[in-house]
Amino acid sequence: MEDSFSTDQGLLETEPLQGRDEDTVASADYSSMLSEEEKEELKAELVQLEDEITTLRQVLSAKERHLVEIKQKLGMNLMNELKQNFSKSWHDMQTTTAYKKTHETLSHAGQKATAAFSNVGTAISKKFGDMRNSPTFKSFEERVETTVTSLKTKVGGMNPNGGSFEEVLSSTAQASAQSVAGGSRRTKEEELQC
Repeated sequence: MEDSFSTDQGLLETEPLQGRDEDTVASADYSSMLSEEEKEELKAELVQLEDEITTLRQVLSAKERHLVEIKQKLGMNLMNELKQNFSKSWHDMQTTTAYKKTHETLSHAGQKATAAFSNVGTAISKKFGDMRNSPTFKSFEERVETTVTSLKTKVGGMNPNGGSFEEVLSSTAQASAQSVAGGSRRTKEEELQC
């Protein structure tokens, strides 16, 4: 029965004030309901509360200054604190289940991507192998070999001993080094005969 009485009368409400209730309380003029003695008591309490708040602010400010002094003596600065806070936050984040699940998912995805790239590389090398065995590539390779052989023959034909392309190049380099070292000048006809 008490519950019906409190809800019916609205005397024992425990719910917080809602927006319109706050407006009603703010707009109410309680000064007319208070006696002069009660007003004086509230004014004195107000002054006392303001003084206490001021004192607490001063104490807090002094304690903050003392804190800064101690940190300076210990060599702690803002950057160190930020690093410590960041490290702690990073550690806390890594221990969360969401991070662990995300890390596992990304790790698994990375492994799959690596396997996929490996498969692509294998497929490409297989394609190159197939291409190298194709008749078109073999024909091209034979043409290149024929051209290189004919060049070697032409260059090697000037050398009475024959020899490989590399031997012709080294003998030409030696001959030019000797002509510079010997200081003798050849005529254009002599150079062409070599």
